[in-house]
Amino acid sequence: MVVGVTGGIGSGKSTVTGLFKEMDNVVLYIADKEAKKLMNHSSKIRQAVILEFGKESYKDGILNRAYLSECVFNNKEKLKRLNAIVHPEVHDHFGEFLKEHEKAIIIYENAILFEIGSDRFCDVIITVFTEEKERIRRVVERDNTTEKEVLDRIKNQWKDEKKIMLSNYIITNNFMNRLHSQVKQIHNILTKKMNYI
Repeated sequence: MVVGVTGGIGSGKSTVTGLFKEMDNVVLYIADKEAKKLMNHSSKIRQAVILEFGKESYKDGILNRAYLSECVFNNKEKLKRLNAIVHPEVHDHFGEFLKEHEKAIIIYENAILFEIGSDRFCDVIITVFTEEKERIRRVVERDNTTEKEVLDRIKNQWKDEKKIMLSNYIITNNFMNRLHSQVKQIHNILTKKMNYI
C-alpha cells in the first residue's frame, strides 16, 4: 500500500513521516532526499541539467543547489523544466523501491505530490496542514531565510485547500501530542485495510 504524504513547505511532513516510521510494517520513501541523491549521482540528470541551466549547475561534480534554486524559485517555467528532468528518474527509482517492499505500508513523502502527478501512484493520500503564518515562521527559523523567500516558495506549490479536497486524510499539525494520536489512528486504519488487499 502506497500512502502519499504531502503538504506545503513548513507544514511538518517530515515530522509526520518520522512518527509513521515508529509504527509496525512501515517503510519510508522521501522523494526530496532521493531526488537530491539522483541529481548528484545520475549522469543522465547531470547532463540534462547542465544543458538546461549551464555548467554552473555543478561545482566540482556536486550539485550547486544555491545556483539552481536561484534559477528556478522565481521562474515557474524553469522550475517546470527542472521537474521534467528530475521527476521521471525519481518515479523510476520509486518503482524499484516498490518492488522491494510490496507487503509494507510505504509512506511516500512528496511536497509536490499533486503538482507533478505522483498522486496517481498512491492508494491513500494524507495532507499535513498548518496555518501559513506558522509555516513561514518555522521555515524562516529552520532555513535562516527571509519571509519573502518562503512566500516565493509557497507560490510554487498548490494551495492547501486544493490538496485537502483531493486527500483521504488530513493531519493538522499544531500540537505534538495531538499529532502523534492522529498518526496512530490513521496507521490503525491503514493496517486494517492492508488485511483486505
